[in-house]
Amino acid sequence: MRPEDVANGLAQRRVPVKFVPAGALQAAAEAIGLVPATDLPAGSYLVAEQLHPPVHGGQPASLAGPRRRPVEISVSGAEALLSTGTPDREAKVDVVVTTEASAAGPGQTYVAAAAVPLLALGPGADGPGPGGTSAATLALTKRQALRLIAAESFARKLTLLPEG
Repeated sequence: MRPEDVANGLAQRRVPVKFVPAGALQAAAEAIGLVPATDLPAGSYLVAEQLHPPVHGGQPASLAGPRRRPVEISVSGAEALLSTGTPDREAKVDVVVTTEASAAGPGQTYVAAAAVPLLALGPGADGPGPGGTSAATLALTKRQALRLIAAESFARKLTLLPEG
């Protein structure tokens, strides 16, 4: 399960405080970048102890750094980065979002997250190669993670640009 799938699969409900178990998450955003430690029954409360940071290549997610969590997103145009092999631990990228044109106006391209650590990069769901997507694991703040997860839904494409 991808870390962002945990947050996307949650529903938030209002219930009387007396029914909420100790340690229950109060917002889906608290689960961003985390994965379940066990099976999560549908409809149950989600308690923080049921989640943990993912492990990447045998390394704990602490590589993300303070106040950041590893989040995997689907990106385009990463062939050049993939051709160099595994990114080094200090690799940083800019994440560029390109939106579709709409009746309200032309599409736009902007940097949604600048100089974020690239933890891992591999082929995406449609496989490697030109025109395919790649799975990029980035060390993101909660705000960056929410912005990029939303962009995966509405943007035409997300592109990684090496910093520098």
